[in-house]
Amino acid sequence: MKNVLVVDKWIEETISGSKSVQERKLGKLLKKMKRDDILICSELSRLGRNLLMIMGILNECMNNDVQVWTIKDNYRLGSDINSKVLAFAFGLSAEIERNLISQRTKEALARKRAEGIVLGRPKGSKSKVKKLTGKESEIKTLLDKKVSKSAIARILGVHRLTVSEFVKEMRSSVIA
Repeated sequence: MKNVLVVDKWIEETISGSKSVQERKLGKLLKKMKRDDILICSELSRLGRNLLMIMGILNECMNNDVQVWTIKDNYRLGSDINSKVLAFAFGLSAEIERNLISQRTKEALARKRAEGIVLGRPKGSKSKVKKLTGKESEIKTLLDKKVSKSAIARILGVHRLTVSEFVKEMRSSVIA
């Protein structure tokens, strides 16, 4: 049987899952959700960074009779006891998995350092690719039209200082 769903709103979370629920779009969504609504997410581990956070979110959903569906694992969690047990088990396994990945990454980096391999970008060096790389002609056109750097920044969705620095570098590379 296929589920026919009407998606009222798509929310794409860009803030880290380590931030509190209230600071994220998810927090605002949870406040608006009511009985028989369905929260669809890719996987339970995407709801938060640790077991307590995930369980808190699931508990709030279950208390408000909001179902949580996951795409990746195809779970359908409601407010019944089976869903609560499943949610706890999945949250716990997700936290263990995250901790193992973190531990392996730290060990690999420590091993590389012990082998004498320098990690990261050299101190003081700058990246060759900038946020505005590829937009030089657009910026030049806007500057020729006497559009302010602040307005250009708003148009391109970056900070005004990013535009100022990029323009300064563009001009110095033309002179050099």
